[in-house]
Amino acid sequence: MNNIKVVTFDCDGVLFDTKDVNRMYYNKVLEYMGMPPLTGEQTDFAHIQTASAVLRFFFKDDKSYNKAEAFRTSMDYTPFVEYMKIEPYLKTLLNKLKPKYKLAIATNRTNTMPTALKEFGLEQYFDYVVCALDVKNPKPDPEQLYKIIDFFKVKPKQIIYIGDAVTDEKASYAAGVPFVAYDNKKLKADFYINGLEEVEKILKI
Repeated sequence: MNNIKVVTFDCDGVLFDTKDVNRMYYNKVLEYMGMPPLTGEQTDFAHIQTASAVLRFFFKDDKSYNKAEAFRTSMDYTPFVEYMKIEPYLKTLLNKLKPKYKLAIATNRTNTMPTALKEFGLEQYFDYVVCALDVKNPKPDPEQLYKIIDFFKVKPKQIIYIGDAVTDEKASYAAGVPFVAYDNKKLKADFYINGLEEVEKILKI
């Protein structure tokens, strides 16, 4: 870990606790489309997938999908931000990392990511943010991590990626990037942490 140059984070479940917010967000779309709200299993699915994948799951025909997507992209995400819960110790960790490391985000969020970062005052911490809209193939494909590797001109082993879902695990190992599993012992990982303060131990800072 002495050679790490870039610390990369997933968003949902790592930077923020957002499962309730995601449920509310998609339920508003489903209500508009005359559909019942998400079940518990569907909420888990929506938590790690791209917005387009979630909507395609519910709306198989293009007409319904396009209608739902048009409504979703027209929604103002700001009212949902107040229900997001920033992870404990996040800003303290970012302040400790910033002098020594480059910081990045690889997330399957789409147009909602800038609002979330702005509302929580996190924009200045991250040198590079890669969302699902920035790639052809979002996670579990490694394309987002490849973009980060190319952007910083580093080797895969010079990055660590902190995630909480199987999509993060698969992307990390496909890209050859060391993976830190956050609060999820079911994943295959190089390191396991239950709180963000444990990143300091991994990096020995």
